[in-house]
Formats: sequence, structure tokens, C-alpha cells
Amino acid sequence: MARPHRTTLLTHEQALDQRKWYVADVAGKTLGRAATTIAHVLRGKHKPTFTPNVDMGDFVVVINADKIKLTGNKMDGKLYYDHTLYPGGIKAVPAKKMLVRHPEELIKRAVWGMLPKGPLGRRLYKKLKVYTTATHEHAAQQPEPLALD
Repeated sequence: MARPHRTTLLTHEQALDQRKWYVADVAGKTLGRAATTIAHVLRGKHKPTFTPNVDMGDFVVVINADKIKLTGNKMDGKLYYDHTLYPGGIKAVPAKKMLVRHPEELIKRAVWGMLPKGPLGRRLYKKLKVYTTATHEHAAQQPEPLALD
């Protein structure tokens, strides 16, 4: 009689040994499509040993954030909201203005929306490093290029 296949679930300590660094160049890429691939790698879903409740993901360094593009009417129509926590203190910033002032914030917010909320999501989010130019400070980690569709 054949034995059934067993699913192995890794612990946090076992997952630490499998961490890699990736660099993603988002120049000319669409924001949402790039963010889904980045969130997928941060979560660790690209690995055959994926465990949902463990931080399995890799580090992702995003470069050229100021050259990201948005499709359709999103440059003018998409709004990013913040609140000052005072009555009537809601602030809305269009994507066009956000791209000029804080282009890295566009990518960070898009990826954050695709990660799980709670302690695990906050731990995954800390592994995202975004830079507006082509240079970054993580050359010592020898990041591999990440193919964005």
C-alpha cells in the first residue's frame, strides 16, 4: 500500500535560511502589475515550501520608482487619502502630484494593499526597499534581477 504524500510546513527559523535579495527595475512598467509581482515575492508564494503563516518571502529592492506609469485616466482620477485625525482633516492627493513629490510612496501603497494586514503583513512590508533612482544601497547583498511582467 502506498503512503500518502505529506505536506511539510516550515517554521520561522527554517525560513530564515532561504532568504534572497531581488532588484526590480520598474522603469516603464505599469504600477499594479509590478506591485503584484513584488507582493508575490515578498510573501514567498513563488517558493515550493510556501507556508501561509510564516514569513517565507525574500527582500525586494525597487529602483527607478519615478519612471513608473499608470494606465488610463489614473494620473488625474486616482486619489490617495490621508487623514490628520482632526475633524474634517482628510487630505486627497492625485496620483500625478504624488508621482512628482513622492514616487516611492506610489509603489509602497500599492504593495501594502496586496499584503496581509496584521503582524505578518507588517513584517513582510519591512523587506520592501524603494528608491527613485537607479542606484541603491544594497549591492553588498548581491541582489538578483526580478523579472516583472
